[in-house]
Amino acid sequence: TGPMSLECLGNLLRITLSAEYFEDKYLSLFVIDQSGTAWELDEAMAAQCGYTVTYTTWRSIEFRASALSCHSHLEKDVFTVTIQIKASHTPDMSNATTHLKSASCHYGPWSPRELICESNYMEVSVRREVPQTIKDFAQDEPEDWTLVFPEAKAEEASIWQIVFHQPEEKRALLVSNAWSAGYGLNATDSRVLLRVPYTAAQVQLVEDQGTTFSVLRSSTFYKYQWVILMLDTAVACPVDGVDYTNKTITWTVPKYIPPLSAGVTSFKDVLVEAGVDLRKLSPKEMASRKYVLLNELKAITMKIPIGAEGGYYKTSVRNGQFGVKYTINLFLEHQWEDNKWRLTKHTIIKEIETPLEQAGVSITNNLNLSARLMNVTVGTFLPDVELVNLTIEGVMVAVPEAVQHGYLIHRTRYANESKAYIIEVPLDAPSVKKEYMREDMRAYTLNVTLAFITYPSSETFVVPVMVLSAVKDAVLPSARGFCDGRNLHLIITHGNVDQNWLPFISDWHLTQEAAQKYNYILKDNGTHLAISVPFLSPHVSYEGFHTSAIKASFYLTLKDGITLAQRRDFSVSCIFSPSELIQCLPNGTVIVTAIKLVGGEDLDTALLVLRDRQCKPSLVTEKTATFKFNVNTCGTSRKFNSTTMTYENEVLYFRPGNDTPIYQLKFLCSYAVKQTADVQYESKKNPAPSIKPGFGCLALLLKLFKDKSYSEPYQESEYPVVKYLREALYFEVELLQPKDARLDLNLDDCWATNSQSQASLPQWHILIHGCENNKDSYRTVFHKVNYSLNVKFPQHLKRFEVRMFTFVQDTSLLQE
Repeated sequence: TGPMSLECLGNLLRITLSAEYFEDKYLSLFVIDQSGTAWELDEAMAAQCGYTVTYTTWRSIEFRASALSCHSHLEKDVFTVTIQIKASHTPDMSNATTHLKSASCHYGPWSPRELICESNYMEVSVRREVPQTIKDFAQDEPEDWTLVFPEAKAEEASIWQIVFHQPEEKRALLVSNAWSAGYGLNATDSRVLLRVPYTAAQVQLVEDQGTTFSVLRSSTFYKYQWVILMLDTAVACPVDGVDYTNKTITWTVPKYIPPLSAGVTSFKDVLVEAGVDLRKLSPKEMASRKYVLLNELKAITMKIPIGAEGGYYKTSVRNGQFGVKYTINLFLEHQWEDNKWRLTKHTIIKEIETPLEQAGVSITNNLNLSARLMNVTVGTFLPDVELVNLTIEGVMVAVPEAVQHGYLIHRTRYANESKAYIIEVPLDAPSVKKEYMREDMRAYTLNVTLAFITYPSSETFVVPVMVLSAVKDAVLPSARGFCDGRNLHLIITHGNVDQNWLPFISDWHLTQEAAQKYNYILKDNGTHLAISVPFLSPHVSYEGFHTSAIKASFYLTLKDGITLAQRRDFSVSCIFSPSELIQCLPNGTVIVTAIKLVGGEDLDTALLVLRDRQCKPSLVTEKTATFKFNVNTCGTSRKFNSTTMTYENEVLYFRPGNDTPIYQLKFLCSYAVKQTADVQYESKKNPAPSIKPGFGCLALLLKLFKDKSYSEPYQESEYPVVKYLREALYFEVELLQPKDARLDLNLDDCWATNSQSQASLPQWHILIHGCENNKDSYRTVFHKVNYSLNVKFPQHLKRFEVRMFTFVQDTSLLQE
């Protein structure tokens, strides 16, 4: 009970530290000697002094001490060990809690020779017997020893030196040198002990009957009164002999190996017992666990089914992939009699670990639609695995911080102590990818990587988690369309699946820049996408033409922004009057636009002509051809009646070598015959035409445009406009009234001032008598104005470009 529990197991003491109490703490272990001094335990000291620290099932820590360990107190047949444990939540061991535990165990009787094969050291202790004839001799004084052998201790009985028997040589070490080399030596009233780490320099690997032993051959010299006595302190421990076949562990230990049987001529088994975790098992207990113990002529064999009671599984990692190993801590005690030692007791502690078996991870998605939660269970895992962090969209997040990203993580434990992790993520979390599938279905994809660590080995591995949930919650975009006198309009209401869908006209991506090029209007406020296109546009389809109506349609497709898969089609169709295609000007000029109908894709609009085939279009697009001519030209016919004069012509298309037109668009202009007009008439001979200056009111408009395409003027809300020095300004002056094709707009003088008053000083002339100012470092540039669908009278507009400047006096800016 409490943080520590203890057990006496023959010549070993075991203290187990509670996993629950010491979990997530940093520990330091100390051994207390008889004087009360605390010695901190490390690996080297443990192997030299007879201590072992291991992790048992998952996180429990086990401390074992030999009865003849360095700091144990042996009195009669009772040995006492005291340990101190410091536990802290920080690596620097600040604010550590100290726990003291003292335990005494009875052990006896001792065999003449006892050998222990621990996991980190080998130990041999032999009975120290002094012949009676030697006891009868007189005893010298202690100072006599120091005169003859200064290196020998002056106590009554002490180890003097140890000799290692190796194939190539014998090597002798004094006690102090042997201690420095990592060996443990001790002498009591009745025994001499040698303890050897497996890593010691004089240890040899010897094979016997197919099993490799770690062997040390040595003789230990100790003095008794004035006599030097020698003891055989050879020790051998098996390091392999384990086989894994048919889901069974087979452990074979040969009997009577040569290093332990030198000079022996007869053997007799006394006892063979085995168990798990230093606890001996009866034949009935072994049978219930399906263990098999075979005591044969030359070897002892144990067979353990993998996964049997007594062992446990632990997590291991290889090449980044995790799996499980079955681990069992076996215990074998072999006692035999021989003619040299009489009775030998050989105790072997063998921790066996099976090869790694790859393990898969179960990932289960339990979608909670009512709460709109993805509930993902990852596992199961053994108790020695802990989740430490998640990688969400490339960002590593510690488990406690995951809640800030919308992730709730729970750990659930099962009856067999295994566990799983449950991750709850809202469907609407930013890291959950949403993708339209079909009809009303959306796919929600969770893609996160979990990082785990194993205890106590601190190995790491990751588990990618990709979970897809199909949910019927897709809202597709919808649209409505309408037309006004000159434009077709389409307004699309966004759904919840088209955030990354793009508008296309056939295979042409409709971007803001592309829309401006064709004078289309494209606006998206996040909830609605609005598109407006003029009636006469390259991307409008003309599907029917009658004397009273034209059917025009505009088609738009929304495509996936990544795959470009077609997602949704929309269209708007309207009926327009044919009068939209023709203008009959008062001066006898006719402007007519012919359109290409659906089905006539092979018609080349540039080859359309009037009755007089020399009359070709002045403006051509892929779907339209515009003609501008006078009613008295191009083969135009006319008809009179009492009230009107009607002019008639046709737009025609001929295939090469064929005089029969395959396209024919007949149009007419009618003018009233009776119309009153005031005309001044003089009989004098008319003088040569001239232009006389005069004064009057004209409706003019000055605009500033954003670029030289003159497609988008600055709106009133955008003033004042900020420009840098020498940056271009694009001006347009338009004659608004009267709308007379005979008038031409000419600019005489144009100047800039430093204030809103046109008469203020200073002034700088941009145009002088209709020409650029030749004193200007950056002269005004005129831009030609051409006829287009939006510009009916090019002669009524003037466009020019001026470089941005400012007024200065000396080196100072002049400001209003």
